Amino acid sequence: MSVTTIDPSSGQPLVTYEETGPDDVDAILDRAHAAAARWRATPVLERAGALQRLASALRSGADELALLATREMGKPLGDSHAEVEKCAWTCEWFAERGPAMLERDVFETEAVESFVEYIPRGVLFAIMPWNFPYWQVIRALAPAVAAGNVVVLKHAPSTTGCALALERAARDAGLPDGVLSVLVASVQGTPALSEGVIGDDRVAAVTLTGSTRAGRAVAAIAGRALKKTVLELGGSDPFLVLADADIEAAAVWATRSRFQNAGQSCIAAKRIIVEAQIADEFVERMLAHVAELRIGDPTEPGTTVGPVARSDLRDALARQVRESIEQGARVLAGGRVPERAGFYYEPTVLDQVTATMPVMSEEVFGPAVPIVRAADADAAIAIANDTRFGLGSNVFTSDLAGGAARALRLEAGHTAVNWMTTSDARLPFGGIKDSGYGRELSTHGLHEFVNVHTVVVHEPGGPGGAAQTIE
Repeated sequence: MSVTTIDPSSGQPLVTYEETGPDDVDAILDRAHAAAARWRATPVLERAGALQRLASALRSGADELALLATREMGKPLGDSHAEVEKCAWTCEWFAERGPAMLERDVFETEAVESFVEYIPRGVLFAIMPWNFPYWQVIRALAPAVAAGNVVVLKHAPSTTGCALALERAARDAGLPDGVLSVLVASVQGTPALSEGVIGDDRVAAVTLTGSTRAGRAVAAIAGRALKKTVLELGGSDPFLVLADADIEAAAVWATRSRFQNAGQSCIAAKRIIVEAQIADEFVERMLAHVAELRIGDPTEPGTTVGPVARSDLRDALARQVRESIEQGARVLAGGRVPERAGFYYEPTVLDQVTATMPVMSEEVFGPAVPIVRAADADAAIAIANDTRFGLGSNVFTSDLAGGAARALRLEAGHTAVNWMTTSDARLPFGGIKDSGYGRELSTHGLHEFVNVHTVVVHEPGGPGGAAQTIE
């Protein structure tokens, strides 16, 4: 079978790639397993140097990489450049700080010596999505490679070119053969391929960024094989605007958070919850900013909202909006598929929504957002937590101490006070509830895929000079 990538701005095919056949999968896993043994034995500072070189390779190829991402998934070209730069910076960050995170931890006990060493697990199977085709990979790869693991990547079929471009960048950076390998699979072929790879004894652990449905499937397979997993899944992030907030700033950041990347982000603002006494003013200001957005060819400089990545995703979004309108939601902006080639959808704002409408009860992965009015801050928090998801969240308020306190009442893995949610190499990132488990990035992410190996050394005669048996 084969995989054909599609330009979402035109609906036209780009490139056709052959799927990785069973014999090639076996050979790739063999190389990765052998590479893992060598990479584990490579001094940590040499591994850090390889990440520095990867950062340089990403920057030197930024124009080509950015254009490829824009062609394959439709984000504005400037955003694609920013993504490549974030990847390069993150590689540098782990190159500089990773060695310290891996230093031996020494403990005081009755033994001669007690310590913990962080040992890489081996081959990490990474199943990654299309919406940030470089960043999603690098935020898993950089800490894993710094720790001494190697990565076998199964990317989304629609961004196959981006996956292979990353593999070339790793090769150009001088990373040893097998430290990053790519498996190409169609949508139809992905379940069988993934199940086989996850269950393979040469694979030590699995990381997935994707839908909750995909996360459940992968977790079940990995559970049967007793493989460690990290799952970063869907989100329905609440964006709370309290009565004492800077309303203009909240409107600016709400618009950017919801509509950047055509709304295709797990941590976008997906439910805007505003205290009733300021709701009308907030809505007026946000609509003014939404009106400034420009749909268009993502390669053109003035474009701020490109197409949705695939036709089926646009159709799913149109259904969610349509059914919400049929149930009583009021359209304040957008709500239509524009008459142009490609998979576009107008930036959409809905009012008078209820909890059972699709735009509230389902994850909305596209440029549409509901506005919800809450009686007060406590009611806003209750609405925010009324979801099966728990990835990111936001609170806008002039009371910084109160904002931090309310952040801790939100059921989420991340809360941004007076800003939009972003992932950052310096901070752990991940969710709770149906948004997954485990953490990426920072020290926490680096330690997800290491064996925390405890070593306790006693004198030859054992503790106290005599053999003892202690429960």
